[in-house]
Amino acid sequence: MGAVLAVVVAVGAAGCSDSGSPSGGASKAASAASSAAASLASKASDALASASAEAKQKLEGIKNGVKAKDDVTLGAPAPDSAGKATVKVTAKNTADSAKSFAVQVNFTDKSGNLLDVTVVTVKDVAAGASGEATATSNRKLTGEVHAVVGSALRY
Repeated sequence: MGAVLAVVVAVGAAGCSDSGSPSGGASKAASAASSAAASLASKASDALASASAEAKQKLEGIKNGVKAKDDVTLGAPAPDSAGKATVKVTAKNTADSAKSFAVQVNFTDKSGNLLDVTVVTVKDVAAGASGEATATSNRKLTGEVHAVVGSALRY
């Protein structure tokens, strides 16, 4: 979206006449670029809402889950070859039998604003052991991306 805003500024600046008023063509281009930016923001918001709803549904579908957020740690996020954020998820099983974990990973920007949400499963972790999985964002994320455990269930 920052690139679209840069286009809006560049088009607006380039389209000014000597009197300082924008030319008709530049004004139309700036308006179109502004509309495109608003459309992108709307699509991103829709994608986030959809990912959040899907994550909630996955977690609500787990029967007899026990909260286990304190037993989960995340590595540092890094982009994959498609630009999606990935992060290593480690779940420590403190139960006395093998368990699986469903972990909601929230991808945020440096200010803590939510960018994307996903749920990953760490399956069949032996009693007293740790298991690992990789969480991947649903879409390409740019800028400084952080990952935090939104919630985790052991089942």
